[in-house]
Amino acid sequence: MELPAGVVSGEAARLIPVVADSSREVRATSVLLAALQSVPTFAKALLATIGQSVSSRSVLLGYTETKFQTKDSEPDCRPDGYLLLMRGGKVKWSALVEAKIGRAELDEEQLRRYVALAKAQQIPAVITISNQFVALPTHHPVRLPKSMVRHVQLLHWSWMHILTEALLLVDSDDLENPAERFILSETIRYFSHPSVGASTHDQMNPEWRELVARVQAGAPLSRPSDMVVKTVEGWHQESRDLALLLTRQLGQAVALKLSRKEQRDPAFRLKEDAERLVSAYKLETAFAVPNAAAPISMRCDLRRRTIEVAMNLDAPSDRQRASSRINWLLRQLSKTDPDGFHVRTHWPGRIPPTQAPLAAVRADATLLLPEGVTALPSSFDVVLIRDLAGKFSGRRTFLEELEQALPYFYQQVGQHLRAYAPKPPRAPEAPGSQDDAEDSTEGPAGADETSAPERSRYSAPGHG
Repeated sequence: MELPAGVVSGEAARLIPVVADSSREVRATSVLLAALQSVPTFAKALLATIGQSVSSRSVLLGYTETKFQTKDSEPDCRPDGYLLLMRGGKVKWSALVEAKIGRAELDEEQLRRYVALAKAQQIPAVITISNQFVALPTHHPVRLPKSMVRHVQLLHWSWMHILTEALLLVDSDDLENPAERFILSETIRYFSHPSVGASTHDQMNPEWRELVARVQAGAPLSRPSDMVVKTVEGWHQESRDLALLLTRQLGQAVALKLSRKEQRDPAFRLKEDAERLVSAYKLETAFAVPNAAAPISMRCDLRRRTIEVAMNLDAPSDRQRASSRINWLLRQLSKTDPDGFHVRTHWPGRIPPTQAPLAAVRADATLLLPEGVTALPSSFDVVLIRDLAGKFSGRRTFLEELEQALPYFYQQVGQHLRAYAPKPPRAPEAPGSQDDAEDSTEGPAGADETSAPERSRYSAPGHG
């Protein structure tokens, strides 16, 4: 394979690379790029997450340990990979690839050098891969000045994101070629092995325990503090990891529910969540599950040391009694184990919400009715509450509880809830119809008082 223009040296990406044992990043990059070349459907799915379209006429080329022709003034660096998207023999898009394995994190200075190299070589993107998580591939765990990435797109995949995309594809009907299915299955097997170093987000930031202790002691938090920022960054990584966890379990893509501004500007999301942590001592996130009745919200209260997983449903507007609206919800929860679950009822105006354990509400629905209130409920929260006590401050135990609570909530509640939809209006019955005859108390049973011309208006075409 001929090297692209501007490349001094490089190895073609291979599924079975021959590299030194110390070059784990190069080996993992080679396997990934070779899999993308060999399985076009995988390439199409993964590159779509960064806005690149792969058609049937596209060709992907991948290289590892690529060295470029550089001027004396330019930094001498060798990225782990180089990916080119070709159409009609021409380069339509390309990217430098830098990977980290295990607990190694992306280095800002190294990243600056790769961005500078990309600019000098007119390469439009730099893709980093590590065990760090971001909400969207267009966000990045390392913040560089906007002026530096003005002409180079800085993108990021976590290894778990890549593995999840592969798992979704191999379990679908989109892979018809047995050879491609085999290659992708072996790629999944490779990245799933512990020795490779692709892992989930398994612990909170080092400042977590101290921050929880400060909140418990009543000490104020300062928004600009490094402790707060690092905690929110850790929470954002865990939120994305939870979305990928649920994706793998359901076989459907579960996404973080972000506003448009949060999608465009990760710094805005960081600022908003840091301010919430400082003012309310809470961390919050939400997940969008395909076809679910509502987003699943998750809230961690640092003062109470609790986690709450919940879904909110509008009450059925065609039910004119409060008990009927509550029973509508309870019927959907008939298969739910009530332990730990609560029902929170919201009312119009300034009427405060009412709440009771699910088990108690099943026995007596009037527990949710405020005394002396004749209004009707406007919506319901079904909430799983877990009091973690001492486990809350543990960097690992805190995440373990989150990763158990979210799938459990979906299994017990999320998959059973259906959003309210009003019944369609009923058309009036035709005169002389069977229902009309059965309801009539006048005239002999079975009498047909409809004239022949009238009957023809309601008859199906071709029937007299």
